[in-house]
Amino acid sequence: MHSEQPSSSSTAGSASESILRAESGDARPPASHLSGAHLPAAPHHHHNYFWLWVMCLTGVDYFSTLGYQPSIAFEAAGTLAPLATIVLVLVTLLGALPVYSHVARRSPNGQGSIAMLEWLVHGWKGKTMVLVLLGFAATDFVITKTLSAADAAVHVLHNPLWEYAPAFIRSWSEDGQRMALTIVLLIILGATFMRGFREVIGLAVIVVVAYLLLNAVVIGSGLFYLLRHPGPIATWYEHLREGQWYISHQPIEGTGLLTAIGISILFFPKLALGLSGFETGVAVMPLIRGDATDTPENPEGRIHNARKLLATAAGIMSVYLLGSAIVTATLIPPEELLRREHQSSMAPADPVDGASGRAADRALAFLAHGEGPYPINPLFGEAFGTLYDIATVVILSFAGLSAMAGLLNLVPQYLPRYGMAPEWTRAVRPLVMLFTIINLIVTWVFNADVDAQGGAYATGVLVLISSACTASVIDKYRHATGDWLARMPWRYVAIALVFYFTTAANMIERPDGIKIASWFIAAIVIASFGSRMKRSTELRFRNFEFTDNNSRFLWDSLKHLEFPVLVPHRPGRRALDDKEASIRHRHRLGPDVPIVFIEAELGDPSEFQQSPLMEVMQEEGRFIIRVTRCVSIAHAIAAIALELSRSGTPPEIHFGWSDEGELAALIGFFLFGEGNVPWRVRDLINKAEPDPSRHPRVIIG
Repeated sequence: MHSEQPSSSSTAGSASESILRAESGDARPPASHLSGAHLPAAPHHHHNYFWLWVMCLTGVDYFSTLGYQPSIAFEAAGTLAPLATIVLVLVTLLGALPVYSHVARRSPNGQGSIAMLEWLVHGWKGKTMVLVLLGFAATDFVITKTLSAADAAVHVLHNPLWEYAPAFIRSWSEDGQRMALTIVLLIILGATFMRGFREVIGLAVIVVVAYLLLNAVVIGSGLFYLLRHPGPIATWYEHLREGQWYISHQPIEGTGLLTAIGISILFFPKLALGLSGFETGVAVMPLIRGDATDTPENPEGRIHNARKLLATAAGIMSVYLLGSAIVTATLIPPEELLRREHQSSMAPADPVDGASGRAADRALAFLAHGEGPYPINPLFGEAFGTLYDIATVVILSFAGLSAMAGLLNLVPQYLPRYGMAPEWTRAVRPLVMLFTIINLIVTWVFNADVDAQGGAYATGVLVLISSACTASVIDKYRHATGDWLARMPWRYVAIALVFYFTTAANMIERPDGIKIASWFIAAIVIASFGSRMKRSTELRFRNFEFTDNNSRFLWDSLKHLEFPVLVPHRPGRRALDDKEASIRHRHRLGPDVPIVFIEAELGDPSEFQQSPLMEVMQEEGRFIIRVTRCVSIAHAIAAIALELSRSGTPPEIHFGWSDEGELAALIGFFLFGEGNVPWRVRDLINKAEPDPSRHPRVIIG
């Protein structure tokens, strides 16, 4: 029985490749493998680009957070936002960047941290962990789309041109208008993927460059104004020193600079959205052009350029985040940055008068429109602000495209390979429709509120970064030598502890994230195991591999035996002489009937597809087939019998009775590849071979 060997797929995948595959309706991920001596290399990619251009592809997700991050930072930390942002920048450059530089080294074909953990942790434990991480990844990608669309809607609503919208729409409440706009943007996003999307790299470069230039003008103008007019900085510092921080809950009692620094460290998890671009940065590695000396086994140039991409993106974002935190905290009045519903919770020391919240979720756009109290730049006003809003809406839409591409890449490469998804999940259009419906439900649950979705978004981002930290620690430990103290990568352990704390603090402070992630995890796990159980009777067979040429020759000889009898045998239970005598007596087989013994050894029963390793030998005139790396004993026996039936007389398979209970047999078959083998072999044969005349006979005696 011949089955074509399918190629393995990458784990995080390329956003642009996923988008381009949507054009043709092909949802299969680009083929690639984990690096390492014991894993094959990825095939050559035909379309590679200068690393700086590829950075723009990940930048549509990473840099688009400038649309809402400054506002979220002030909502979380008040006037301490610049100090908390400094902590964020330090964690970015000293923590996330070295971790993902290592991930890039170990997964040069874009697999990312989830695949590293899949490689490092085997069996059902590894599969279950991957399913849980997929739940968090789905949270990250889905909330990226819904949050980006909601923030784009906020920018549209606050633009002066919105006054020309139909009167019946403007008669709705602000929440209703925001909800309607968000839904429209999400539907457009889904329709874009249904139709197809090309030239992603070129468009991403234009969008990112334009957006960064406009933000450089806004932030640079604000910083230049502060240099010439230090009054707002002095006012901010006075508020900082006196404890007038505009925060609803102060975790440490006291005032003064040291207390402010301590609170800023504790508030850092609330700003974790600024770390959102690293997993995507690794995912786009297959698109990076390497050196002429690169080989599939050692793409050193691509790895080096990917690290430059990560470092450059992190450096640019760190500068922009810190600059935006400074100009928004000093040049925008607190009553404009704080939402109305949050202003009532301010401490008595933080009075807020004339509450309006016009800068909430659009702090930099507020400055670009010249709405602040300071004449920062004569260029700022309705025209420049509208241009800024257009750029922001476009890059936020591209962030949604990148997130949709990530989802379309994750699901087909994991769940069908595990047998944990139906075949239709390999097609783009059904998945796009499913994810669009999920997006609309999430938008309705969160009322299209940017701030309300921040906790869920941060949860997905932080869990993925924490998984990268875990994978890096395990990988470095396994490749080091000496005792455990010398092998332990203490620097990476420290980074992992920082992100574990950050993730836990975010989940405790903002439990909405873990709640929404739990729904995704539960849905994925339940649907996955249901699909795996339903598909457990598929043959799940690729091909046989042989230990040597002699085994291949003997196997070809067995195909021409007339009326062979196959007898499964467990080594160590009974001697083959006794087993053969018992079988011939109980099943009334004459001495001239050839008996072929099958000794099947389980490999990893959590795998779905199998390519068993076969050794065929002759001992004392009898044939023995030994197969290892079996994901299921029943599947291996059925595959052998069907292969023999295709080129000769269908064999008989003789079993003894089993006293195992039906429920125990079902669980054993599903989880551990064993259990009620005769009945399972019969079911597999009947389903795999449509011609009843070619069915091997299963005899139980």
